[in-house]
Parts: sequence; C-alpha cells; structure tokens
Amino acid sequence: MNFLDQLRAAESQNQSMLCVGLDPEPTRFPAGIARDPEGIYAFCTAIVEATADLAMAFKPQIAYFAAHRAEAQLERLMRRMREIAPHVPIILDAKRGDIGSTAEQYAAEAFDRYGADAVTLSPFMGFDSVQPYLRYKNKGAFLLCRTSNPGGDDLQNQRLASVQGQPLLYEHVARLAQGPWNLNGQLGLVVGATYPQEIERVRALAPTLPLLIPGVGAQGGDAAATVKAGWRGDAAGATTGPVIVNSSRAILYASSGADFADAARAAALATRATLQAARASVG
Repeated sequence: MNFLDQLRAAESQNQSMLCVGLDPEPTRFPAGIARDPEGIYAFCTAIVEATADLAMAFKPQIAYFAAHRAEAQLERLMRRMREIAPHVPIILDAKRGDIGSTAEQYAAEAFDRYGADAVTLSPFMGFDSVQPYLRYKNKGAFLLCRTSNPGGDDLQNQRLASVQGQPLLYEHVARLAQGPWNLNGQLGLVVGATYPQEIERVRALAPTLPLLIPGVGAQGGDAAATVKAGWRGDAAGATTGPVIVNSSRAILYASSGADFADAARAAALATRATLQAARASVG
C-alpha cells in the first residue's frame, strides 16, 4: 500500500482528518515521567496509545528527539507505533532540503532507518533536492509551500517576475508539486492553518494533493476554516483533495497531571469532531 492509499484508509477507518504531532518537550512532562530519552519514549507512547483510533496520521518532529539524544528512542517509537496503530501513517517532520548524495542519505534516514511513510521537505534548492525521496515509490513527501510563521512572507509571498504570470513563490511551488515534480503521485504540500485564504488558493492550484496543515490549536489556526478552505470531495462525499490537520501542543499538553493521556484523548476527540463537522458543512 502506498502512502496515499494509507492516508485514505486511515481517514476512513478512524473517520478523521486529525494528525497528532509528537513534539515532546521534557520540561512540560507531567510528574512521574522522566525528563530524559526514556521519558520521551514513554510520554509519546502513551499519547499514541490514547489517540490511535482518532488520528489520520502521526507526525513526530525529529528535532525534539535529536536535541535530547533520543534518536534511538525515536526508532523504538516508530516500531511501537506500527504495533499500536498499523493502519495510521507516520509523517517524519524533518524539513530536509539538501541535494545530491546528502539528500540520498537524508532519504535513507527517513525511510530506511526510521521507517517513516512520508517526510517533510524544503523545496527551495529545486527538484534535485526532492528527487532522491521519490525513488522510494511507496513513500510520500510534503513540500513546504505556505508556512504559518510570519517570516514566511519574506520569500513565499514574493512574486516571480521570471515565471509566466508572475505567480507568488508559494503558488509556483504548488503548481510544480501538482504537475511536473509529482512523478509517482507522491507529493503533498505544507500550508499553515493561520492563512485559510491561502490554503484555498493552494487547493485551487493543487486540487488533488494532500495538504498537511499545521498551526491548529496552540498556534491559533481555526480548525473549521482550515477544512472549509482545503478539503474537497466528490458528489458521493469521498475525499478528492485530502487535508491532514496537525495539532501538537493542544493535545500533548492538555493536562500536566497524571491524567495527561486521558486529557490528550479528550482533546483529540474534540478536535476530530470539529474537523468532521466542518467537512460535513463543505459537502
């Protein structure tokens, strides 16, 4: 099963567009969870167990593991997620963006070492920074397109005078991902939830690509507006343009007490319900 098939299956089985982001910050762990690599593993495993039937995807952020020398724990966590929720795809949030043999090594890291189903990439060195990942034909790659941070305007919202029609840079990335770069139908786009009008613009340019949308919850993105801007379906209600709406801190740190896993589940349930209601209102 390729990545897009996995997404569709998880969306259907769990009736969900929710992606649970795994960004473990040991300083925010509840009492009783060690603030070390083993604590990171224990905390994330508890979150995954609590949300396995609610998520369309999980998204571990590699920096939160590497900064605490927890790469071995990330490898274990990836294997454990396969046991707990084999039907839920895993997106490794790495935002790699190099070329040549270095990009090949990063691709091997994501797909061979960690066993991810998809990875996030920066496309700004061009297609040769993306191509090594596409050699893994059952895997997915999400290109940064219109990110939610204010500094995204510095580049992404600038016009390209040298390209016909003078599109904004993020629009050009969307067109490339929908078209010539999408060799095996593996690409998706990252679009921030804080810009729903631009999500809608990206969806118009890339009508079938999966959109990974961070920024809902603690970062201020509106879940309902996000779905209305990005999700598309056919006359029968089947998804034609999927959205994967990520929430990290609002779920991970819903409680600082011993009930943190139960609180995470309650937060995930509420977010999933909001997303599903917005989907119903779209069509």
